[in-house]
Amino acid sequence: MKKMKATIVLFLALAIQVFAQKPSPELLNPTNHALMLIDHESQMAFATINISVSDLRNNTAIVAGASKIFKVPTVVTTVAETSFSGPVFPEVEEFYPKATSNYIDRTTMNAWEDTNAYKAITAKGKKKLVLAGLWTSVCIVGPALSALADGYEVYVITDACGDVSEEAHNQAITRMVEAGIKPLTSIQYLLELQRDWARSETYIPVTDLVKRYGGGYGIGIIYAHKMLTH
Repeated sequence: MKKMKATIVLFLALAIQVFAQKPSPELLNPTNHALMLIDHESQMAFATINISVSDLRNNTAIVAGASKIFKVPTVVTTVAETSFSGPVFPEVEEFYPKATSNYIDRTTMNAWEDTNAYKAITAKGKKKLVLAGLWTSVCIVGPALSALADGYEVYVITDACGDVSEEAHNQAITRMVEAGIKPLTSIQYLLELQRDWARSETYIPVTDLVKRYGGGYGIGIIYAHKMLTH
């Protein structure tokens, strides 16, 4: 009887240990999602008010850089690039050069209603979709709600999005969250993909990305790396 109890206790301990090591399926990882970077363009940024353009550019760089480091399937879209909205942010083109990345230009405000954009993102074969772009209340709400209706799990990186007013941005996020869409931030996205600092193959690219675009967090890493060499 004592032996049986000991066996049960050992089994439960092992089960708890295994369970504790299993991450939530809600979490993003490099292979379980695709990313859409939507209309991070000059004209769209001119009217963005809820976040400073410098912060928006830095946050967008973190998202684009993270997706490149972790080889996340990514689609970059523009809207009326040559006739109205202008070129994408340099921070997007740094990681996804236009010459090799096949940007998808549209006339539709909702990328989900554009045949080429829809085919590009759904062809990635991922049931989790992460979106970021301009403006939140139009070019993000449209595809986010549409993808959700089509059975996708949708995440929106809120600080890599912007809108013509703080209220427009906030109401758009509220509307999407109430529908079941999951919000996160650019740094959260990056660290959720890294997940473990022992993953040495991505440690240096991730910390280098944060040093360049991560504001105070990046300065902190520069300081720590410098001081630890003493």
